[in-house]
Amino acid sequence: MDRNTFTGLFLIMIILVGSFFLMKPSDADIKKEQERNHLDSMKKAGLIKPAAAAAKFDTTKKTVVTDSAILKTPFGAATAGVDELATLENRDLRVKISAKGGRIYSVELKDQKTFDKKPLILFQGNGNQFGLNFKAGDKTINTNNYYFKASAPSVVVADKDSASLTMRLSYSPTQYIDYVYSIKGVSNKVDLVIKPTGLDNVMGNTLNLQWSANLQKQEKDMKLERQYSTVYYKNADNDVYNLSTSSDEQKTISDKKLQWFSFKQHFFSNVIISKQGFSNANLSVATDAADTSIVKAMKADVVLNKDNTGNYPLEFYFGPNRFSTLQLQGYDLEKQVDLGWGPLKYINRFAVLPVFSFFDKFNWNYGIIILLLTLILKLVLSPLTYKSYLSMAKMRVLKPEMDEIKAKVGEDNPTLLQQEYLKLYKKAGVNPLGGCLPLLIQMPIVIAFFRFFPSLFELRGQSFLWMHDLSTYDSVIKFGTSIPVLGDHISAMCLLMTISTLIYTYFNNQISGATGQMKYIGYITPIIFFGALNGYPSGLNYYYFLANMMTFLQQYLIKFMVDDKKIHAQIQENKKKPEEKKKKSGFSARMEEMMRQQQAAAAKKGK
Repeated sequence: MDRNTFTGLFLIMIILVGSFFLMKPSDADIKKEQERNHLDSMKKAGLIKPAAAAAKFDTTKKTVVTDSAILKTPFGAATAGVDELATLENRDLRVKISAKGGRIYSVELKDQKTFDKKPLILFQGNGNQFGLNFKAGDKTINTNNYYFKASAPSVVVADKDSASLTMRLSYSPTQYIDYVYSIKGVSNKVDLVIKPTGLDNVMGNTLNLQWSANLQKQEKDMKLERQYSTVYYKNADNDVYNLSTSSDEQKTISDKKLQWFSFKQHFFSNVIISKQGFSNANLSVATDAADTSIVKAMKADVVLNKDNTGNYPLEFYFGPNRFSTLQLQGYDLEKQVDLGWGPLKYINRFAVLPVFSFFDKFNWNYGIIILLLTLILKLVLSPLTYKSYLSMAKMRVLKPEMDEIKAKVGEDNPTLLQQEYLKLYKKAGVNPLGGCLPLLIQMPIVIAFFRFFPSLFELRGQSFLWMHDLSTYDSVIKFGTSIPVLGDHISAMCLLMTISTLIYTYFNNQISGATGQMKYIGYITPIIFFGALNGYPSGLNYYYFLANMMTFLQQYLIKFMVDDKKIHAQIQENKKKPEEKKKKSGFSARMEEMMRQQQAAAAKKGK
């Protein structure tokens, strides 16, 4: 066993031993259990509003408008008020609702934290607007400018209970608009039913909903967070699309209704759903590069469609972009998780994700799960690895004869040189692409993992070894300023992955006998990838590092199964076989035909 192989095995051993000390409940799990016990105690003490309690409006606090001109305008009495916040809370969410506009003012995910351990608030403040636009006589009403009254200052729900909070915009004592917010004890969903009462002759036929939100930074790397944040939507044909992730975009969808649209961040989503559908949707996303606290600004302007009772029922989802969690919500919300395009999406969806989810059930550390996932992948691909190694060994054995042909023919006539090489390959029964084809077959899987790990919510906030968060980069060196390509840091795992790739390239060149430009390209490529992957999740670089280590181990084992002397003897036997008994490969046939065409063209040109 040589030194490099021993080093690879030693590192894997350290990872396996270290894992036993890391398989313990996370801080988030402990806190979640504490909050559940706290809610249970509140419920027993009678501090939680029962599900069956009726909503009653507090009439003791009133802001009186005395200007007769204002009172004569539609909803004039609601133009003045106090902007108080009502709270709607369950195990998972703390939702604050503003009296001004009756809108959701902020949403906090109680069991999540930002990268710097602060409360995770999806949006808050005046950067978020949610209101109705409609005609009332000759006046255009925007509910964001009017004051609603809450049925209760706060509602806290636990376990299997559910409760509602009503925000009322009054036109007269018998004419009003109610926003009825409902929540269950354990859920990331908030139901909203918009109920106009007695306003058939006041409101116009078209009711527009306008929602805008400035999504706040939650992750360590703003660049990567913006790269995975944009507006998603699903149309009536069950197709899910998204606006651009790399540039500002505005899109109008007038030919089809939308079932839902989402202000999606890297690891969290704000979704609004309508079973009746949204019509004439106008969606937009924009980035202010100078504002380092806001990921992106997203807006939507849609027409609401009422149900058969004359109301407008809607659903909100505020929660993580965990594939399994989104899938449980229905409506194909899980399609917001970026698993790649084309075949990459299907590899991740139906192969990688099920295996990952299986291991996830054992509550092991995610570093161990990535190790097992890589091991299974390498075992599945081991026949291709063996075939690639064998092909490269054949080319290595043939190299002395190829050098003789090159010395005899010279480099002045590359067409003739290639013909002679083809004759040698044909006699020896060797396919020169045999070492490349297995690698090309593996490439979609390698690229699929490149899309899989950055989108994996499960890695967020999870530590392993020195990596505090597998969903973002680990920095061993921090710069005072941003450096082109590298950024403001050097990732330790990315550096380790690059070093292992360079070592792998060195040994691969020894096996294949690569020379000239091909030899040096193999060393340049890992350096390029170091710059590209330095800002990517440490979990991704950890996987690539493990893949390199396991490839070393595979090649070390295959080395005992492949004997150069036997390969050379087999090649010599192949040379002795009659030409008609040799099977000509498709590659050889195409190469010979191409050579004939080149020779014919050269001869014609010479005449």
